[in-house]
Amino acid sequence: MNPQDTQPVKAGLPLLALAVGAFGIGVTEFSPMGLLPVIAEGVNVSIPSAGMLISAYAIGVMVGAPLMTLAFSRWSRRKALILLMAIFTIGNILSALSPNYTTLLLARLVTSLNHGAFFGLGSLVAASVVPRHKQASAVATMFMGLTIANVGGVPAATWLGQVIGWRMSFAATAVLGLIAMLSLWFALPAGEAGRRPNVRHELAVLKSPVVLLALLTTVLGAGAMFTLYTYIAPTLADITGASPAFITGMLVLIGLGFTLGNGLGGRMADRSLDGTLITFLVIVIIDLLAFPWIGSTPVGAAISLLIFGVATFAVVPPLQMGVMRAATDAPGLASSVNVGAFNLGNAVGAAAGGAVISAGMGYAAVPIAGAVIAAAGLVLVLVQRAANQRRRLAVQGC
Repeated sequence: MNPQDTQPVKAGLPLLALAVGAFGIGVTEFSPMGLLPVIAEGVNVSIPSAGMLISAYAIGVMVGAPLMTLAFSRWSRRKALILLMAIFTIGNILSALSPNYTTLLLARLVTSLNHGAFFGLGSLVAASVVPRHKQASAVATMFMGLTIANVGGVPAATWLGQVIGWRMSFAATAVLGLIAMLSLWFALPAGEAGRRPNVRHELAVLKSPVVLLALLTTVLGAGAMFTLYTYIAPTLADITGASPAFITGMLVLIGLGFTLGNGLGGRMADRSLDGTLITFLVIVIIDLLAFPWIGSTPVGAAISLLIFGVATFAVVPPLQMGVMRAATDAPGLASSVNVGAFNLGNAVGAAAGGAVISAGMGYAAVPIAGAVIAAAGLVLVLVQRAANQRRRLAVQGC
């Protein structure tokens, strides 16, 4: 379907339904970060080992994104999205019932399989119901569910996990999956079955240097975010001396920053993808470098984490649209793989944060490591921008 073929007036309900699904996925992805100490104690492992639950989820997204997209491509997008949320629901039920660390790790892998394909196919649906000049904002609207999850859903799940137990947190998240399935059923048109994908052709598109550089930029942008965000609870406890209540409040504040940044990034990306990325990656680098000092006081930590939330999520809409436009012959697969790349960045960030902690550098080194990853992402954006300018000049000279 051509994005220009559908009238914008029909966009409201489909975008809302996609945002509901994104909300549920956001809760299950991010809530364990605020519960790492509780989960670690519950399954008798260290906090860095519990952090591998975050990495396992991210790796599952990365692997599941292309596989699920290709597997469900024969079905209508509504049916595919509903089935993906069914996988999400089953995975959260299994997480709630997991008797030990190993089974919880496997349950998180099951849960993650839906993630990449849902956001990949969802991005196509979102872009298809608005004109081209509003596509980044439409994609941002879907991702708004993910950011709102961090304002209300994740803090609520964190509180529930701390008060009643982490298993109840996963059980409540499974209920969100059922709500999302109903929303998608009522809001999205039935649609037609898809065509059999040309797997070789679509995979060949992903091998393009332009697409690979865009995907790698996503990995680094997400890695910068998750280096600190994965270990936010123990980092705040160490640097700020934060109580559990303060940590919950900071999760709300970061979620608010995600929401503001997502909307701002979407609007700015409609005008300039590269300009948006450069602006906010620079802000991320400065903020993370300053956090060990600014975060030593509660007020400083709050200001820094709000900036962190805005800047790190403002890069998501331009990254997603950049990959979709770079891979015009396989936008669905590329979109899903880019979500997988985002979660590979999740794994990279979690591993980087865990590495500096395990090396004895202290929690103050965690945001510094994130700043280094963000700087690498900024270099890639500048390289891609220069290459694009050279290509445009070459075309004009012909």
